[in-house]
Amino acid sequence: MTALHDAVPEQALKWVRAGRKVALATVIETWGSAPRPVGSQLAIGEEAEMVGSVSGGCVEGAVVAEALEAVEDGRCRVLEFGVSDDEAFAVGLACGGRIRVMVEPVGVGAGLPVEMLDDLVAARAARRPVALATDTQTWAHELVGTEGGVLSVLALPRFHADKSGFEEDWFLGIHNPPLAMVVVGAVHIAQPLMEMARLAGYDAVLVDPREAFASEARFPGARIIHDWPDAALAAIGLDARTAVVTLTHDPKLDDPAIEVALRSDVFYLGCLGSTRTHAKRLARLEEKGFSADEMGRIHAPVGADIGAKSPAEIAVSIMAEITERLRRPESRPGQARQGVAAE
Repeated sequence: MTALHDAVPEQALKWVRAGRKVALATVIETWGSAPRPVGSQLAIGEEAEMVGSVSGGCVEGAVVAEALEAVEDGRCRVLEFGVSDDEAFAVGLACGGRIRVMVEPVGVGAGLPVEMLDDLVAARAARRPVALATDTQTWAHELVGTEGGVLSVLALPRFHADKSGFEEDWFLGIHNPPLAMVVVGAVHIAQPLMEMARLAGYDAVLVDPREAFASEARFPGARIIHDWPDAALAAIGLDARTAVVTLTHDPKLDDPAIEVALRSDVFYLGCLGSTRTHAKRLARLEEKGFSADEMGRIHAPVGADIGAKSPAEIAVSIMAEITERLRRPESRPGQARQGVAAE
């Protein structure tokens, strides 16, 4: 479920559709210890209601005041807030931080067109990476995907880094789909891994048809699917913001999941098992018609080579490797890496 502070465009559109005046505020630059990263948003309704955050404290109050003016005069504006160290804590800008905030009315004057906000929300619902590009000199707006023109090329590294920011006069607000993870196998490693994935911001799903293993008692609060992995993964839907980890050691469970993942755009596929176990796995996949390049996407033995031994340490190593693959998409599974050499 999307957290409320991450559903800012959706809430803004709901207010607009209800006939209310709305403005969007976006952090476009920060210096020092600003409490919210670039790209953070705040939706402000005509009665000063708010969803989201751009900082906290009295900065929010000043932004709301400007937003209420913006929905009346139709003008976009860029605000800058900065405080000295002795005042910093009172307004939520620790250690003398400074921020610049862009305020745009929706559907009024030079502000964000309602149709573009609608398209942005639709792209987010469809899990399509999209950047809302705003020229802060002319207040032109564009929705930018991962393929297309010059802005798409400029935005691509930002999609990979999940990092909004400026490219010349254009501010690119990155709206990546939420990260997802599918863990196949309710084994002991899965217990800390599911929790770590949640803390790292992943919508994590545990798949295992064995209800005695994949139980609420062993995985409290986790989303669990008691189905065969190939059927479960097909129903979940895999895309370029999804990681898949197989942990069962049982080819009847792991192999179908691996086959589905290899035919998808998942950014990470990691499989538990020793080098010998993985060699047998590759032989089975080759018999199924998978090419060397396709099988080369598999990270196995799974996990960064940090000497992990305990289930929690192995989970740490898996999360480390997933993070590297996400943030450094040019990296590939290593040929001489050790990973977790479990049978």
